[in-house]
Amino acid sequence: QVQLVESGGGLVQAGGSLRLSCAVSGVVFGTYTMGWFRQAPGKEREFVAAVSGRGRSTYYADSVKGRFTISRDNAKNTVHLQMNSLKPEDTAIYYCARKSDSGAYYDPLKYDYWGQGTQVTVSS
Repeated sequence: QVQLVESGGGLVQAGGSLRLSCAVSGVVFGTYTMGWFRQAPGKEREFVAAVSGRGRSTYYADSVKGRFTISRDNAKNTVHLQMNSLKPEDTAIYYCARKSDSGAYYDPLKYDYWGQGTQVTVSS
């Protein structure tokens, strides 16, 4: 059974930090790019960050560059998203996903397995 389980979301004041985690089981992990996406109410799901299979390459949306850091631990089948200097516009449900196909890392259609999401709310 494939499972991607996010944790670490919550309510934080603007300027604060949160660390999201995604635990992966039941599917090959270490050779695949992993990504984080988010979806705010009334908006489309958008790319946040991605990390290559061995963690050597990372990619970020312009809106989070310099504030968020993605990392992975292949020994523990986990991927993390450290979020600093949070802003109210970062409020969304955050999803982790495994990239299954070649192509743009920011394209959600290139990802095959998804978690259920974790809510992040940033108050002003």
